[in-house]
Amino acid sequence: MYNIGIDLGGTNIVVGVVDKDNNIVGKASRKTNIPRPAQNIFEDMYAAALDALDQAGLSLKDVEYVGLGTPGAVEPESGVITYSANLFFHNVPAKEILEERFGKMAFVGNDANCAAFGEYIAGAGKFARDMIAVTLGTGVGGGIIIDEKLHVGFNGAAGEIGHMVIHMDGEHCNCGRSGCWESYASATALIRMTNELREKGDDPILEREIEKEGEVNAKVPYAAARAGSKQCAELCDRYAKYIATGVVNLINMLQPEVICIGGGVSHEGDALLNPILHYIAEQSYTRDNSEEMQTVIKLAELGNDAGIIGAALLNKNG
Repeated sequence: MYNIGIDLGGTNIVVGVVDKDNNIVGKASRKTNIPRPAQNIFEDMYAAALDALDQAGLSLKDVEYVGLGTPGAVEPESGVITYSANLFFHNVPAKEILEERFGKMAFVGNDANCAAFGEYIAGAGKFARDMIAVTLGTGVGGGIIIDEKLHVGFNGAAGEIGHMVIHMDGEHCNCGRSGCWESYASATALIRMTNELREKGDDPILEREIEKEGEVNAKVPYAAARAGSKQCAELCDRYAKYIATGVVNLINMLQPEVICIGGGVSHEGDALLNPILHYIAEQSYTRDNSEEMQTVIKLAELGNDAGIIGAALLNKNG
């Protein structure tokens, strides 16, 4: 049998058919086109699912479960999306709608949690008991697995790791606080810091890389550093230290076996990871310095498929 995983985003609805080995064997998408009624969005989920099944040479009779990963807060038992600012959803009975439309049992979870669960089951966290996934994107997202189960809190809202404060009275965050981790460690933060460096106007290497990209994005400072910009190399190093500060907080709080780092910035590979590991080694607190007792820090492995796979496997959560 197969499961369907749906990754619902503010821009796209992406649906995958996932086999028993956690591989995606068919995939299709639709534009989310918000704002519009939730029922219309769910109809497009269904249409995309039929396309994905057709691509895989399958039909609904081959499907056991349907899973949905959505932005926002989800009530764990009822599968109601209580609130999603990005989708303009308020108390949407997602589980009920999916089950009625697909005729299959459905599971609903937060999108960041689904991505974390996908990495845990089929990617960077495979074979671990406890794992934290960190996603460096527009914000800093996260998902926490404790004793082989997603930790979502009593209200389904746990895992907002980007909103722990690492700099008292620091940069303002969209959540209303100041100094949140995502204000320093997100791709958005890296772009802000790159623009601040650019305003000094004395780095021709940075300007060349911006011209190549056609914009200031998170790739630019790393490309400029590789091309010989000392200022961008220092910026990337400072950015790694910000990431490491939050990661060490997570280690000291929960001591997971694995922390995986994903999101677009993670594509920088060792250029991102190695300085993070250096600063973690300097800062982390542990009672046992042996290698086997240290949290493993690694890059995520599933990329954009993590949310689809995690949604399709929500039936395995607990």
